[in-house]
Amino acid sequence: MLNDSIASVATKDAAAPPEPQVAGVPRPVFLFGIVSLFTDISSEMIYPLTPLFLTAVVGAPVAAVGIIEGVAESTASLSKTISGWLSDRWLVRKPLIIAGYALSAVAKPLLGASTVWPAALGARFTDRLGKGVRSPPRDALMGDVAEKGKRGRAFGFHRAMDSAGAVIGPALGLGLFELLRHHYRPVFFIAFIPALIGVCMLFLVKEHKPKPRPGGEPSVPLRELGTPFYVFLGISLVFALGNSSDAFLILRSNNIGLTEAETVSAYVLYNAVYTAASFPAGILSDRVGRRNVIAPGFVIFGLVYLGFAAGGSVWAVWPLFAVYGLYIAATDAVGKAFVVDFAPAAARATALGLYTGATGAMILASSVIAGVLWDEIGPSAPFVFGAATGFAAAALLFVMQRMPAGRAV
Repeated sequence: MLNDSIASVATKDAAAPPEPQVAGVPRPVFLFGIVSLFTDISSEMIYPLTPLFLTAVVGAPVAAVGIIEGVAESTASLSKTISGWLSDRWLVRKPLIIAGYALSAVAKPLLGASTVWPAALGARFTDRLGKGVRSPPRDALMGDVAEKGKRGRAFGFHRAMDSAGAVIGPALGLGLFELLRHHYRPVFFIAFIPALIGVCMLFLVKEHKPKPRPGGEPSVPLRELGTPFYVFLGISLVFALGNSSDAFLILRSNNIGLTEAETVSAYVLYNAVYTAASFPAGILSDRVGRRNVIAPGFVIFGLVYLGFAAGGSVWAVWPLFAVYGLYIAATDAVGKAFVVDFAPAAARATALGLYTGATGAMILASSVIAGVLWDEIGPSAPFVFGAATGFAAAALLFVMQRMPAGRAV
């Protein structure tokens, strides 16, 4: 059955001495949380300013901005899949993690120094390449050191620290922008500082190499990830088909009647709720099961999207964004913990890379679909479609729990 009883027997963890606990999580998880906090502060300091910088300073046309962001997100998705596979094949975690964070750090001043949009494309490519390279081995290492019954807590803590940066970063970046009298480039250079702090802190994390496979095989065949993993991946892709870029939520908010400042404030509210709820959601998934947290999260997503489809009063956007934060908290980190539950210990990075890479790549398709629906039918159409895929994914999670588990690895 596709439930946590399957996940609990889907893998036998390699024996390893327990890690000391800090704030209720293993020390490497705590350190990764601090690293992600500083890294996300750095990234979010410049994220709201980047489109304006590209068009107003670099002189990029809007179409070029779309190309830059599309290439950047595609790079992140593809590199996650490759990095996860390489981490398991090479039996390393930490070198790839450090390389990934370092690439993202140097991308900030590179972007600030750009004078033509192809150079900005190269900087954004470097940043997203770094994110893709670091994520699967980092998440696999966290799965390696976290106890089976506390993986949700570990991933929830990390996600809460990461999303806290999404609250602090924009406020800090916009404050610096005003202080520096609307000069963009110094903000990009200053953003390098928290990113560098994050990279330096990585050297405090001890390497946890995965054990080699019996017989010395260099990697795990994808078929050995098991039926439950692929079922969950398939359900996640159904959901992702309607989960378009959050840019459509921002556009819809403005379409309903919010000003630009109000829309950004509502988006910050979403990040604040997401930050506050991630850790409790992870702990809850340890107690009641991953599926029993993720499926309601899909339902919440569907309800929020129906709310955006209905439009209505401007005041309704604020609670919709707040509840939207609960959906992310219930699905993002908990979904990664679910994948770790399923995957063999020797293939955790591979599984995480395949899961995050495939669902990330689906954002491109879902965003194209959303754009066509918006233009051809109306602003409500993408949200009706997204609500349908959210409800369908939730139903599939419950229906598919009765399927045969396949061979546990």
